[in-house]
Amino acid sequence: MIEVKKLSKSFGSVTVLSEIDARIMPQEVVVVIGPSGSGKSTFLRCLNLLEVPEHGDISIEGQSLMDKNTNITEMRAEVGMVFQQFNLFPHMKVLDNITLAPLRVRKWAPDKARAKAMELLRKVGLEDKANMYPASLSGGQAQRVAIARALAMEPKVMLFDEPTSALDPEMVGEVLTVMQDLAREGMTMVVVTHEMGFAREVGDRVIFMEGGSIVEEGPPDQLFSNPQQERTRSFLSKVL
Repeated sequence: MIEVKKLSKSFGSVTVLSEIDARIMPQEVVVVIGPSGSGKSTFLRCLNLLEVPEHGDISIEGQSLMDKNTNITEMRAEVGMVFQQFNLFPHMKVLDNITLAPLRVRKWAPDKARAKAMELLRKVGLEDKANMYPASLSGGQAQRVAIARALAMEPKVMLFDEPTSALDPEMVGEVLTVMQDLAREGMTMVVVTHEMGFAREVGDRVIFMEGGSIVEEGPPDQLFSNPQQERTRSFLSKVL
């Protein structure tokens, strides 16, 4: 689904990503973990060119994002993104937040966009919030709306950038449950998170990053129970 080759990214003189190679298979849930500043979020943001790498290539279903002939807007429509801060439009009701992109980018008829939005609100347990404004939602509810908004575009891949880190602990579970449901339904997902329980239970593969590089990757059972690299062992000993 996604192939990354020799991906490098710097901010000024600071190298944030250094020659990353990665492959994400269809219907795979890949969880990216690592200490703060390891390049996890920058890696994720490069996957839909919210950050533009200096070197390397990113392709989605064989189509290179770095090819100047690629329509980046069309490609981004296939890649849903959920951010740490929910990024809902505060002046728009929940329903309008969800229908905006399908109406403008997918050019759907209003009835179709509204029906899809209500279906997704039911899916995330917030059908009764359709006509409310984001300010009236809890953090967990706002993040579930943000997930519904990303899903409304019917993307092929979902990217999650620390989707629970801005939430009160008691709200984390309601967001992770929605993500677990998506994984069970076969959505291809790349998730940057500090939630090790989610990584262990839901991830098909876990990538551990440090200093802008992939240090180690493997199935959750293997990586958590028997990490091969000393740096991975050191990190896990502090977070598990």
